[in-house]
Amino acid sequence: MTALTRWCMRRRLLVVSLWLALLAAAGVGTALAGSAYSNDYDVPGTESGRAAQLLTEAFPDRAGDGDTLVWHTGEDGPGDGVRDAAVRDRMTATLDDIAGLPGVADVRGPYQPGPESQERISEDGRTAYATVSFDAPADELDESQVQRVVDTAHAAGDDGRDLRVEMGGTAVALTEGISGHLAEAVGIAVAAVVLLLAFGSLAAMLLPLVTAVLSVGTAALATGLLSHAMTVADFAPMLGTLIGLGVGIDYALFIVTRHRKGLKQGMSVPEAAQRAMSSAGRAVVFAGVTVCIALLGMLVLRLTFLNGVALAASLTVVLTVLASVTLLPALLGVIGHRVLSRRERRALAEHGPDPAGPDESEAEAGKRTRRGGPVARWSAFVERHPKLLAGLAAVFMAVLALPVFALHLGSSDQGSGPGTATTRQAYDLMAEGFGPGTNGPLTLVGEIDGAAAKLAFEELPERLRGTEGVAEVSGPELNGSGSVGVITVVPDSAPQDERTSQLVDRLREQELPEVSADSPLTVHVGGVTAGQDDFASVILGKLPMFTGVIVALGCALLLLAFRSIGIPLKAAVMNILAVAAASGVVVAVFQWGWGSELLGLGGPGPIEPFLPVIMVSVLFGLSMDYQVFMVSRMYEEWQRTGDNRRAVRVGLAETGRVINSAAVIMIAVFGAFVLSGDRIIAMFGIGLAVAVALDAFVLRTLLVPALMHMLGGANWWLPRWLDRCLPRITIEPGEHAGDGDTPGPAPVPAPAEPVLPGPRSGGEGEPGPGTEPLAGRRG
Repeated sequence: MTALTRWCMRRRLLVVSLWLALLAAAGVGTALAGSAYSNDYDVPGTESGRAAQLLTEAFPDRAGDGDTLVWHTGEDGPGDGVRDAAVRDRMTATLDDIAGLPGVADVRGPYQPGPESQERISEDGRTAYATVSFDAPADELDESQVQRVVDTAHAAGDDGRDLRVEMGGTAVALTEGISGHLAEAVGIAVAAVVLLLAFGSLAAMLLPLVTAVLSVGTAALATGLLSHAMTVADFAPMLGTLIGLGVGIDYALFIVTRHRKGLKQGMSVPEAAQRAMSSAGRAVVFAGVTVCIALLGMLVLRLTFLNGVALAASLTVVLTVLASVTLLPALLGVIGHRVLSRRERRALAEHGPDPAGPDESEAEAGKRTRRGGPVARWSAFVERHPKLLAGLAAVFMAVLALPVFALHLGSSDQGSGPGTATTRQAYDLMAEGFGPGTNGPLTLVGEIDGAAAKLAFEELPERLRGTEGVAEVSGPELNGSGSVGVITVVPDSAPQDERTSQLVDRLREQELPEVSADSPLTVHVGGVTAGQDDFASVILGKLPMFTGVIVALGCALLLLAFRSIGIPLKAAVMNILAVAAASGVVVAVFQWGWGSELLGLGGPGPIEPFLPVIMVSVLFGLSMDYQVFMVSRMYEEWQRTGDNRRAVRVGLAETGRVINSAAVIMIAVFGAFVLSGDRIIAMFGIGLAVAVALDAFVLRTLLVPALMHMLGGANWWLPRWLDRCLPRITIEPGEHAGDGDTPGPAPVPAPAEPVLPGPRSGGEGEPGPGTEPLAGRRG
């Protein structure tokens, strides 16, 4: 690491130029090739997937997206409602105009002859709707063409006759774009304020921001190119940006903080940078590897769209780490001592270096820790009351996690959108005029083989009309060869209502098996709710295995890094607590609707099925960052003194401020994505922001140090046979290392255990405080 730092500082202009060239190349490539993101989250092999496939093959004219145009006359409108001649003429002309627009394949309204058309007018005559069929699926449509359709529809309502016209559907939702750049700008602005307060230097403030923006910008553009090579979900770029900005700014913050400390100790700029990179830089690389492993754990789920998300997010993290260990040292060389504030530079010139250096005595270190401000005082407070504080923290986390037991997975529909959106208003008008089930009817697709199967399928609608939870049944409709048929079932509940899911189960487990048993007929249940339930079922089935893989890999890395059984196990428990508590908050806000309308995120609705997967992977990776930075300092002090209480106290006191600053930055970046306007991204933002806040301010600064005080030297216990088997890696050589990447003189081994390095705090070879029971502990 030292050699790389030295090279980057000597050739700093070249390094900066290479990063700018990389960003420009990715930008040109994306401009020429564009992107090919997918919003198809279907899971292959499910019953609803089979229904959709049969429907597309048997009825190719339905392959395009079908959206709804709905209009409503209020009480002050014409007496005949939507049947009023003026309303009829106006809407007929509007439908004709829409039918002639590019991208529109067909329009079917309520004013055409036939009984089917009359069903498109509500019983009170105040609401009517038309179906607008596009010539391609939603993700293949030109947004400008859809916008013309929406504008034409809305123009029909501007006549002062109390006529409302709204549009809903997947294609229309494309026009309700998200304001991602606003979210990014707000997050960066808050991060800049925190950095300025932490450093007191404008130049130092800019370093983490420039590093993060360059790396994340390059990654976002590269993700667009990656979408041509594999399936990448449409939310992947913003999720990658969210993660990249958070970890990118934090990684640079840790390195710059260590670099500034070296300068205050009287080191030259190159020496301070090399020392920072050989310590904090190595920890950043380790933390980045941990985040990538956690993200790539999504590959074990074997879900196509999540594979792209995992690789895109991992690419972002890799580039942020590379920028932290190459671009950042080059920038440190460019600005020199200006990374310190003017007051700090003046104090260094007048009073000399800070005594807090490698040659500092333990007495001096103790005095400095005691006067180190509120973080140091908090560290001492935790040391005095570990049991009480640990209990309070555990109860607090458990209470936040309680809503998880009410978790309802499913894709929130447009009924959970913001109240001002046209899709939400169309959804509400349809539910009020025709019943909630019309927003998400179930599609029963039958595979018909022979006359007996055909007869059974034709009799099926009458049988289903008496089924609990069914409001209306229409069909059957057969394809040209008669081999596939379709029946539409309208539930009496909304698509994301649990009663609709119960109806899906009732059809699959009771009604349809009885029909298939008496004839060679196979019927598959499809539709919005069926697809959501199948997706959630697959995710929940794989979630335990996925979580186990992530936990095992994280524990293995920490075991190698800290050579302890207790540290990895505590980290795993803390991470699970953070995920559970953050998920509980997400359930309360988005599923129960506590404050979601105030945040502009719409009403209550189910939680996206893939949210737990992504939250587990991202949070396990991010929380490891704080674990590594804090525990590595404790481990260093433990090796030096053998005093567990001192190690925990000093480690918390010396890392608490930078961890808190990093957490505030990450919370600001994640929380700002609530402004994106996208419900899925807002879920990620709130979930990750809450998790980071709990991890930094409850777990890492309260529960973890309290437990470590209670466990004493057992924190660092490792069986002798396992120690001999494990390879030795060093995350952070520590302040007592030399200028190179290798640590300084190894601590003297404890007498009874020659395998592990024995702490020392007295003279050479003398055990330090708290080392007396080491022999018995480590066996």
